[in-house]
Amino acid sequence: MEYKKNDIVRITIEDIGNDGEGIGKADGYTLFVKDAVIGDVIEARITKCKKNYGYARVEKVATPSPFRVEPKCAFHRQCGGCQIQAMGYERQLAYKQNKVCNHLQRIGGFAPKLIDTVMEPIVGMEEPWHYRNKAQYPVGYDRAGNLVAGFYAGRTHDIIANTDCPLGSPENQVILEAVLSYMRENGVSAYLESTGEGLVRHVLIRTGFTSGEIMVCLVINGKRLPEEDKLVERLTGLLLEGTVLAGDSGQSAADDEVSAGVCEQSVQMEGREIPCKRIVSISVSVNREKTNVIMGQEIRVLWGRGWIEDSLRVLDSTDFGTAGRADEGTGNEERITFRISPLSFYQVNPRQTEKLYCLALEYAGLTGQETVWDLYCGIGTISLFMAKRARKVYGVEVIPQAIEDAKENARRNGITNAEFLVGKAEEVLPGFYKGNGASDEQMRHPDVIVVDPPRKGCDEKCLETMLAMQPKRIVYVSCDPATLARDLKVLRGGGYELKRARAVDQFGHTGHVEVIIMMQYCGKEKN
Repeated sequence: MEYKKNDIVRITIEDIGNDGEGIGKADGYTLFVKDAVIGDVIEARITKCKKNYGYARVEKVATPSPFRVEPKCAFHRQCGGCQIQAMGYERQLAYKQNKVCNHLQRIGGFAPKLIDTVMEPIVGMEEPWHYRNKAQYPVGYDRAGNLVAGFYAGRTHDIIANTDCPLGSPENQVILEAVLSYMRENGVSAYLESTGEGLVRHVLIRTGFTSGEIMVCLVINGKRLPEEDKLVERLTGLLLEGTVLAGDSGQSAADDEVSAGVCEQSVQMEGREIPCKRIVSISVSVNREKTNVIMGQEIRVLWGRGWIEDSLRVLDSTDFGTAGRADEGTGNEERITFRISPLSFYQVNPRQTEKLYCLALEYAGLTGQETVWDLYCGIGTISLFMAKRARKVYGVEVIPQAIEDAKENARRNGITNAEFLVGKAEEVLPGFYKGNGASDEQMRHPDVIVVDPPRKGCDEKCLETMLAMQPKRIVYVSCDPATLARDLKVLRGGGYELKRARAVDQFGHTGHVEVIIMMQYCGKEKN
């Protein structure tokens, strides 16, 4: 039967796609259906037809899947953020584990038997809500011309007015409402993509889960905000459930020693010690370009300081417990503190990041004698974990401000065996391999190379140089299993054997998953 747009079909969802969409067949014709859960029997409306497959949306769930749950967010179907919120969390973990294994087999070319051997249980979350320490909210207007902030609807730039995302920090809603009130009262316009006019484009909020420190940064299409002092006054006067967000503690936010003392204040909530949250940084980011890039490069501090601090525990992977979940720990674990600026890359899920980075440390197999290269190092998060156990660590990052933060992070933690270099990994690494500026022969032939590249994966030249350097082990941290599998195929062809692999759920209720693998040099292709 030939189907067309707007046809209604009844199908059973039999599989899940790479982005979390349900997959079912109508008379052999494959349909990808957003918000459908494996096991659902649904009535679906076809929205787009291709020759051999099509796309559809759920019109009615005739028979719910046993894996279907009631979503916490009322906007989950419209929003482009939580693709699989209607799926039970345990089934989400199974889906992500299978997704990684499938990519390793289909794209990487690894044998199923090998994957079964090296793949460890996925590391899940104890609480898969309110885990994001960073959120970027677009600001605009609804159809009635009212000022709104929220999230883009899936595959569009239409803003869904929602200041209370269940994945973000609870205080974000209060902060956003304060910003919108300031804008309304002072006639501050929102940016319009269609015309390039208007002022406020986005609101960035970052929260230190351990420190309680909060950063608010408005991205603006201009040099200044009208009545900036009124924005500062409104934000520094906020309260959230009796916990100070700014106020008295904010007055000394620029003073590290005073701020550090305030950081130690905490409250008991649900049996856990929670740091008192307060705003310590209010800034603007100037972005006057017609672009989808959110942040501009010029940052101007309006109040407080230009960064927040947070820390990560150095855990043992044996703390992960049943099904890959981590125990709370003893509270006496070693910690590493990081300075985080508006432009810094810092993992959005700190509790899972602790587990991810400690797996990286375990996979590196360090004894204290090794030289390590950390490529795409950001503000030095993985580098400083490695420096705790290595002889020497070299970190590479293309963003100068991130490298400055990495150096400052090393200084604040008393780490002297980490050196940070500005530049593209695909340019810096080959340069040092050829001996340009290498002060140590072990720089040219490190024991371990760690890579944590962006979603597009490693540059081809970077992979070639890694193979030429022939480190004993390569630890690859990836936010995209497909590009990871592609790059592992290259490393495998250069003599590396896949030894360990593990998925970490950094992004609950979405189709995304983080993966960490370890490859070991064996001198010939064995996989």
